[in-house]
Amino acid sequence: MKSEEFIELLCKECEKQDIQLTEKHAEKLNVYKDLLIEWNEKMNLTAIVDEHEIIVKHFVDCLMCTKVIKDEKNIIDIGTGAGFPGMVLAIYYEDKEFTLLDALNKRLIFLQEVANKLDLKNVHIVHGRAEEEARKEEFREKFDATVSRAVAQLPILLEYISPFVKVGGKSIIMKGDSVQEEIKLSTNALNVLKLKINRCFEYVYTINNEDYHRNILIIQKNMCTPPKYPRNYGQIKKKTL
Repeated sequence: MKSEEFIELLCKECEKQDIQLTEKHAEKLNVYKDLLIEWNEKMNLTAIVDEHEIIVKHFVDCLMCTKVIKDEKNIIDIGTGAGFPGMVLAIYYEDKEFTLLDALNKRLIFLQEVANKLDLKNVHIVHGRAEEEARKEEFREKFDATVSRAVAQLPILLEYISPFVKVGGKSIIMKGDSVQEEIKLSTNALNVLKLKINRCFEYVYTINNEDYHRNILIIQKNMCTPPKYPRNYGQIKKKTL
């Protein structure tokens, strides 16, 4: 579809969720979409290539995090992939700093191109594994919040992300409709990692007459992460908390 049509549809879908999008936001997301489609022909960034679906399943979905992001200024997206939700949020919040972390360097080359094209000064791209980067002084307990989408089952994800968060900070975790099952499996992880579920924000979006039930978990961190965590990848997989 033409850029004008894409922007009009994007704004319309955001309005359905009461998300306030400026013309500048919409124009930048349109450029992001074009780059995503172009680069997706060279590497596997997303299975979603229909432009309407990109709007709803990627952009609007990621922007739902704006409902729970408040005063946090320094946010890290762990396992950012093609930039969801971190890059979308960096476009929306010019006054917040976003670190995008991923283990696959070719995705980060794409994200650097997006950041360059959009002249985003608030995006910092880091190549590495979460369980290794979380042990570095410049990252450990240095962020007001983490965000993550489609990374791992909750008990595993909590071990990856909690060491990055400052005491008093929070993790914003995007999940599908199986969230309650994952929460039940996470009782021990929450206890061991000194975390508490603050809230579960539920929402629904509709596309092609199909409803998608989504959830955003807000996990509060009130104590330092025990020094032994995160463990290495093999230990996390072999014996999940």
